[in-house]
Amino acid sequence: MGDDQRDDASNAPRIVPMRVQKFLARAGVASRRGSENLMTTGRVSVNGRVVTELGSRVDPRCDVVRVDGHVVHLSDGSTTLMLNKPAGYITTMSDPFGRACVAELVPIDAYPGLFPIGRLDADTTGILLFSTDGELGNGLLHPRKHVDKTYQALVEGSVSEEELERLRSGVELEDGMTAPAEARLTCVSEDESRLDITIHEGRKRQVRRMCATVGHPVVTLHRSRFGPLVLGDLPEGSWRMLSGSEVAALHAAART
Repeated sequence: MGDDQRDDASNAPRIVPMRVQKFLARAGVASRRGSENLMTTGRVSVNGRVVTELGSRVDPRCDVVRVDGHVVHLSDGSTTLMLNKPAGYITTMSDPFGRACVAELVPIDAYPGLFPIGRLDADTTGILLFSTDGELGNGLLHPRKHVDKTYQALVEGSVSEEELERLRSGVELEDGMTAPAEARLTCVSEDESRLDITIHEGRKRQVRRMCATVGHPVVTLHRSRFGPLVLGDLPEGSWRMLSGSEVAALHAAART
């Protein structure tokens, strides 16, 4: 048995085979009636097979249930998920001006209290975590925890070794000197450069301002890692639940 299965099982309530609609309701996907509607409209699958019969049963210990292609787990009282944020969405759960916000991309109706852990600029893409666990969110964002975030930046111009060293040592911004960062060139040409930059601070538009300060404005910015978690091949605009071991790794990062 893998670590993910052990961690998930230890957090789960007592599990017995049950009707699919009851499983979905317990997982917080929808009400019992709403879950039945999901089934009859062909949006639910068990072990890769679409299930429309309301009498169908599922064993959460070994069956894989999906709704609209997303794996559903029984909730242990808190929910944490990962979104691959596309450009054009602001990091807020609602916006009085009607702008596109990340709440449109995650299942807020199924998981009340879901909130983003930190922020990404509207133009920045990549990993954005959401949780209903306020203690976890606060721990990951606390400046004393030094939780690393890695960004892939495409910048204007050819970045020199001297400019890389400035990024590593810290640069003076209008709100003070940045902490030392990790920075490395992954590709460089006369017109543009690609950088991997890892920081543990969380200032507004920090990576963009750091790059602009050393003379290389950001063209595109993508966050590929948050603490122990990497984005991997999650499609842009899609989300997935974190496994038990992934959540445990986040808690460990929030405690250190």
